[in-house]
Amino acid sequence: MIIWLNGTHGAGKTTTSTLVQQLIPDSRVFDAEKVGETLMDITPGLPWTDNFQHWPPWRPLVVETARRVLDYTGGTLVMPMTVPVEQYWREISIGLADHAIPVRHFVLHADQDTLRRRIQEDTKMGPSGFRFAHLDAYAEAARTWMHEEAEVIDTTQLRPAQAASRIADAVLSRESNESRTG
Repeated sequence: MIIWLNGTHGAGKTTTSTLVQQLIPDSRVFDAEKVGETLMDITPGLPWTDNFQHWPPWRPLVVETARRVLDYTGGTLVMPMTVPVEQYWREISIGLADHAIPVRHFVLHADQDTLRRRIQEDTKMGPSGFRFAHLDAYAEAARTWMHEEAEVIDTTQLRPAQAASRIADAVLSRESNESRTG
């Protein structure tokens, strides 16, 4: 199974994913950004884009990497990755479904003021123009498709541990119900 944590920069995906992994037995964190970083390291470089998700190989490589890891380890992958383009999400989710990999899609959401403050005050990455520049794309995705496709966890007033607990509870309660009825 995959627990996909979507949402924009500053919503708490990376921190929450580590905490979710600690709450879900036999789980691992797989950050699909590393697939993008691998593509960025190709020399000479691939055609320029402002986001590696726009490179056509990224989406199937994410699917294939997740599939291979799950085939090798079993269990659950917790994947923190912003995917604001609906077509890209469709490619990934259909690719995973083609391999019979169930996905629980969560969106970590916070209001724009909170997101901007978190990005500005981020002590690890510092204020990031890239992260600020993608807030509008997230807002549009949230308004048009993303929140309809996922379970939304509003992190505006939540600590990451609280968000992780809600996600783990939702996943584990569904697994418990399925094992009783299955």
